[in-house]
Formats: sequence, C-alpha cells, structure tokens
Amino acid sequence: MTTRTALVLGATGGVGGAAARRLLSEGWTVRALHRDPGRVAREGLAHEADGLAWTRGDAMVPGDVVAAAAGVSLIVHAVNPPGYRDWDRLVLPMLDASIAAARATGARLILPGNVYVYGRDAGPNPGADAPQTPRTAKGRIRIAMEDSLRESGVRSLILRAGDFFGPRTTANSWFSTALVRPGRPVRTVLDPGIAGIGHQWAYLPDVAETMVRLAGREADLPLFATFNMDGHWDPDGRQMIAAIARAVGSEVKVRRFPWGLLPVAAPFWPLAREIREMRYLWREPLRMDNAGLVGFLGHEPHTPLDEAVRATLAGLGCLADGRAG
Repeated sequence: MTTRTALVLGATGGVGGAAARRLLSEGWTVRALHRDPGRVAREGLAHEADGLAWTRGDAMVPGDVVAAAAGVSLIVHAVNPPGYRDWDRLVLPMLDASIAAARATGARLILPGNVYVYGRDAGPNPGADAPQTPRTAKGRIRIAMEDSLRESGVRSLILRAGDFFGPRTTANSWFSTALVRPGRPVRTVLDPGIAGIGHQWAYLPDVAETMVRLAGREADLPLFATFNMDGHWDPDGRQMIAAIARAVGSEVKVRRFPWGLLPVAAPFWPLAREIREMRYLWREPLRMDNAGLVGFLGHEPHTPLDEAVRATLAGLGCLADGRAG
C-alpha cells in the first residue's frame, strides 16, 4: 500500500485540525507546520491528533513551507492571521508560500473557502461557478485568493462552506463568538439573525470528511476544482438555536446580537469591523448550491444537526456533563 503524506497548515485551528484528524483516521501520514512545535505540546493545542508530525516553520516564509512539503501529495492551506488582524496584508503572502510548495512538490493544494465571494448577482442559491461580486473587503480578498490559485497552474481545490461550528470551533466562528460562550453553560444565546431568514452552517467534521473524500478522487479532479457544500441550512434562522436548547435540555434565553455597538467597538476591536461587514448574510438568505459536489461524490457527508450541535457544545465546554451524547 502506497503511503500518502499530507501537510496541514493551521492544524491547531478549527478547519485545519479537523482535516488533520480526518486524514490521520484515513491512514495518511500528516505533517503540521508551526512556528513553535514545543508550544503545541505544552499548551495542548493539538488536542487528540497525537499522530501529527510537527515541523517547525512559518507559513509566511516560502522556504519553510516548501521544506515542510517535501514528498507530500496534499497540502491543506487552513491558516489565517489570528483575530482577523492584518488580513489584507498577510493572507495573500501566506497563500503564495503554499503555492510555491505545491509547485515544488506537485501536490494538490486545498483551500477552505466560504460564502463571502458571493454578492447579489450570484442569486440566492449560487453554484460553484456563480458570478463573484462580493460586497465586502474580506470577500474581495477571498476572490483574490481564489484567483491566485486559478492562475498559479498548480493542482488546487477550493471547498466553500457556510459558517463553521464544531467541537473545536475557534473564536472566529459565529457559533463560539455570538451564539454561545465557550467554557460556560448555555443560558443565553445571542442571535445575530432575523426570524424567517435562513442561514447556512457547516459542521467542521463534515467539512474535513468532504475534503478527504475529494482528495481520494485525485485522478478524477481537474487541475483547478471548486465545490460548494450545503452543510446545515437553517431555513428560518431558528433551527440552530432550537438545537442548542435541545442539547442543553432546557429553554435558553435569546437576546439580539448588539449590532448597534459594533461601530463604537470597531476602532479598538478589529474583529468588530469584519463582523459588521458580514451582517448581510444574516439579513438575506444565501444558500450555496452543492449540486456539483453531489454529482462528483454521490452525496455530501452530513451529520444530523442535533448530534453535531451536542458534540460542538461538549467540545466547547458548554454542557454540564461534558458529554457529546
């Protein structure tokens, strides 16, 4: 049996960690790049992905990424500046380093994408090839990232998904930033949405499973491939909150997310500016169409909502018994 080796950038984060764990479970040898591998061990940032081979290096330095990628057939680029700081300055150079590594090794480069690339022209159900006319600065950067891959000539794949949630969701997620507070029992949920307006979510283990299944079909993938996930569509904006209440076993208070405070907070809190730009996704239904993905894989990996929410809350330390069920 041929040994398959992958390099994951961002393995201590939500998407990267989920991808690394899923690759390990499928028998891949997985390397993970980190500026201080010793800190990973000291602070338990790797969680239970004990089989990772940690390599010292900086995702901003092409030479480090190229060296770490020697002999790999897959690179997962799931690294982002923490807290959205210097996004416009750092994101594209980070991706350039991974492109250099993919070019040097011939590896397939996977980029987790999102809905930010779509604006009104894409319609309410954009497919993978829908027009990309974003409304936000972050959306324009996302398009620049996708364009860099398309024009690079390296084997690449973009998997777009909705807002992430999962047992190790990071602070950049709406679920763990607004809906619940990690490490605390759920008594109140901050609701950024509007009743009757749908919202698209993506469960991290399902995203990782989809990535791995696509990687397993390398021989059938084009040089540049894009797919959209459906994930968990909340048709009226109330189903995710209802699932949280079922998981905790009691009613939860629902308070409106304080959108009006964001302009005041923005000068001191960089994330506030990004959150404010994304408000349109809570005011208008935008559901990415996964027909291309289903046509290629046969079906999309999908964990039932209640199971996914309970596992997420348990992983975030929000359940009294700490169990995922």
